[in-house]
Amino acid sequence: MKPLSAFLFTLISLNLANCQNTPLYVGTYTDGDSEGIYQVQFSTKTGALSNLKLATTISNPSYIAYSPDKRFLYAVDEGENGTVSAFKIMENGTLAFINREKTFGGAPCHISVNNEGNKLVASNYKGGNISLYDINADGSLNVASQVFDHNTDDEKSHAHSAQFFEDNLFVSDLGRNALYQYKLKESKYELESPAIIETKGNPGPRHFTITANGTYIYVINEYGCSITSIEKTDSGFKQIDEDSTLDENYKGYSSCADIHLSKDERFLYGSNRGENSIAVFKRNKENGTLEKIQNISVHGDWPRNFTPDPTGKFLLVANRKSNNISVFSINSSNGKLNFLHDFKAPTPVCLLF
Repeated sequence: MKPLSAFLFTLISLNLANCQNTPLYVGTYTDGDSEGIYQVQFSTKTGALSNLKLATTISNPSYIAYSPDKRFLYAVDEGENGTVSAFKIMENGTLAFINREKTFGGAPCHISVNNEGNKLVASNYKGGNISLYDINADGSLNVASQVFDHNTDDEKSHAHSAQFFEDNLFVSDLGRNALYQYKLKESKYELESPAIIETKGNPGPRHFTITANGTYIYVINEYGCSITSIEKTDSGFKQIDEDSTLDENYKGYSSCADIHLSKDERFLYGSNRGENSIAVFKRNKENGTLEKIQNISVHGDWPRNFTPDPTGKFLLVANRKSNNISVFSINSSNGKLNFLHDFKAPTPVCLLF
C-alpha cells in the first residue's frame, strides 16, 4: 500500500471509529472518590466503554438531564440545601458552568426538561415539593417560578420524580403514595388531580415512564418492588396491572429504583437494589399489560439508574455501591438481556446519553 493510501485508510478508519462512539455522561455521589460529573465514550458497535474523564466538579450530581438540542446539561446537587445547575456542553465534552438556582427543598433527586426546552422541573425528596424553572435561550435558569408543596399535616411528602408530557406535568410522590397530574393553563401549572389512581398499602411510587401516545403510564414502586400499569381513559386514569419485579425465589431485602421502555415499546425494564437485578417484562401493546420474562444479575451492587443506548441494542446499568457500569446486549426479538462486560466508575448513579 502506498504511503498516501495508507494514510487515507488510517484516517478513514479513525473517523469511522469516532462515528461509532457516543458520549455518555455519568452523575455520581461525591461522598467517596467521585469529584462530580464524568464523561465516558461508548461504542454503539461493540458496547465498549472507554476514556473516562471528569467533565465538571460539582457536589452530589445524582441526577442529570439534557436540553432537547443537547447544547446544555442540567444537574441537581442532592444536598440539604438543594440546588440545580446549568452547564454548556463544550466541544471537548467538558461542562462549562452557566448558573445555579435554589430548589427550595432538600435533597433534590430528579430533574427533567420539557420538549420545547424552556421549562425544567426539580423534585425535592426531603422538601416534599417540586420546583419549576424557566430556561433562557442561553441555557441559564431563572429563579423558580412555581413551587408546589405536597406535604400535609398528616402526611410527609417525598417527591421523587416529575415529567412533562404535552401540557401535563406528572409527579411521583413516594411519601404520599400518589401520582399527581398538573395542567398548563395560561403559562402556569395547576393541580388537575391529587392522585390519578388509588394506591393500596405503601408501595412508594418512585419513577415512571409514559408511552409515546400518552395512553399508558408505568410506575415502579420502591417499597413494593412492583410496577403499577395505568391506562388513560376518556374519564381519567385506571390501574390495569400490578406486577412484581422480583424473582419468585428471592426472599431478601430489595427496593426498586428506575424504569424504562424499549424504543419500540414492546418491552419494559426495571431495576432492583438488593436483589441487584434488572427485571424484564414483555408488554402487550394492545392492552398495556405486562408479563415478566427475565430477572438478570447486574454484576454489581445497588443498581440505581440505567438506560438503553441510542441504538436500542444495549442497556447500561449504574451500580452505586460496586463502582461499576454494567453493559448488556438486548435481544431485539424477545427483549431479554445478556451481560457483556463492566467498566469501573466512581459511585455512578445516573447515566445520560
